[in-house]
Amino acid sequence: MKLAEVMTRDVETIAPDASLQEAAQRMEELNVGALPVCDGAQLIGVVTDRDIIVRGVSVGALPGEDVVADCMSAEPLFAFEDEPVEHALDRMRSAQVRRLMVIDRDKQLVGVVSLGDVATKAPHKAQAAAALQEISTPSKPDRPTRPPRRKKEARP
Repeated sequence: MKLAEVMTRDVETIAPDASLQEAAQRMEELNVGALPVCDGAQLIGVVTDRDIIVRGVSVGALPGEDVVADCMSAEPLFAFEDEPVEHALDRMRSAQVRRLMVIDRDKQLVGVVSLGDVATKAPHKAQAAAALQEISTPSKPDRPTRPPRRKKEARP
């Protein structure tokens, strides 16, 4: 089974210069915990609710002023839509993540695949459960080493 058969399409994105507050509000409106960060159609990162708290607020970022680019995970993990689901599960396991961005061969974002997407498809329930168990093992913290940048104010 290919990722295109299980992934979620029509994914909302956010720009790298959006404020952390905008990102959090969008997540709340959409009832999601992560947003792909795109510059035009190019996937450049992923920001999660955890990134906003751990990489942003906990180190002094101001949600209304600091930008997504400073808290996002750059170089996001991804898979191609024509890859087998098993490859994506292996990638999730090794990186200890619950979701992957899905791109086409032109490197355009086409969707997101989560463990939940995979678990709802009968042939992969056991694999998704095994991946979740591995992903749930604690890993070491990932913290920024630079102070956050402030969002530039609009000029009159």
